[in-house]
Amino acid sequence: MSNLTTNMTITEAEREALYKVIYSRRDVRGQFLPDMVPDEVIARLLDAAHHAPSVGFMQPWDFIVVKDVETRRKVKEGFEIAHAEAAGMFGGERQDAYRTFKLEGIMESALGICVTCDRSRSGEVVIGRTANPEMDLYSSVCAVQNLWLAARAENLGVGWVSIVHHDHIREALGIPDHIVPVAYLTVGYVSFFHATPELEQAGWLPRMELETLVHHETW
Repeated sequence: MSNLTTNMTITEAEREALYKVIYSRRDVRGQFLPDMVPDEVIARLLDAAHHAPSVGFMQPWDFIVVKDVETRRKVKEGFEIAHAEAAGMFGGERQDAYRTFKLEGIMESALGICVTCDRSRSGEVVIGRTANPEMDLYSSVCAVQNLWLAARAENLGVGWVSIVHHDHIREALGIPDHIVPVAYLTVGYVSFFHATPELEQAGWLPRMELETLVHHETW
């Protein structure tokens, strides 16, 4: 069987659909519906994630699909601990604003998906990781992005629960010590998608102008 695909050209309609998905992707926290996500849809998300680029083609990721309520409650407990710690790091009005934000949907979403990185996969020496050993972690983040965009194309919401300690995720999900939990994602159907990111709407930070971030030739 040939490895060549007969047509790899992206049509105009396909290109526009991709950009729509990118620009309408949101970090969802408070709009999850109780509707279950069909297994075949979950499988498509995971397959999209598995087709992310990876350094040396090492494919360092694993995916833990979490539906059990008690397991998700353990993850939620870890969020509450880290959330309280984080609130104390902000001062004055910023702390007051932080405490008002809905920053996770662990119990409200239909399921969670934990994306991990096995840094030992493919051995100690990996093509492309020799000068920058963290490239395997970046590869797993690419899998996160693929999954997120695929979910948006399925009209599913995704939230990245980053306010939780890795050791708590390891304990809650039985992850071996040598495996790095890269992202715990909440996934489910939603009542609506915000037109702009919630933190932008709340005035926490504005979207930066692209022109201020682009450099040519040198910094």
